[in-house]
Amino acid sequence: MTDEVKLIVLDRDGVINEDSVAYIKSPAEWRPLAGSIEAIATLNAAGFEIVVVSNQSGIGRGLFSEESLEAIHRKLNEVVAAAGGRIGGIYYCPHAPDEDCECRKPRPGLLRQVADDFDVSLESVPVLGDKASDIEMARRVGARPILVLTGYGQETAGSISDDAVETFADLAAAAATLIREASS
Repeated sequence: MTDEVKLIVLDRDGVINEDSVAYIKSPAEWRPLAGSIEAIATLNAAGFEIVVVSNQSGIGRGLFSEESLEAIHRKLNEVVAAAGGRIGGIYYCPHAPDEDCECRKPRPGLLRQVADDFDVSLESVPVLGDKASDIEMARRVGARPILVLTGYGQETAGSISDDAVETFADLAAAAATLIREASS
């Protein structure tokens, strides 16, 4: 494996865009969080490859189709491109929680697929999320778990008692730190 790719893994809902207990089911419901799109473009400009890893159980629950999800992801990619950035890949679990699949977070199946596709080690790769499942998934592969306080992040911060989890106000704040570390 090569480690030439500077990879950052982002959860989608609650990190890049607003989350909803009713699920994000269409492009019209997808709304980026303030500063998140610019943060992705800034990370790209600093040489990072951005990958999205997301549970999308709304498909398995019959709330929306894979075609609807693809339309949402087209919108995400278009908005990021308009800001001068790029998403290198979007990986998602379409299964309902009771399907016991290997790709549903906190299981690391999607991260292992990313590692294979990008030919990288996941050791210390930043994985940013707003839920405990994101933190646990990162830990299971030796990645660097980072909690953002957007989405469910405030709630998650109150439920984890681990000082080793870095915490940032949002994606933009985490991006600034990651870029600063990479340039030092």
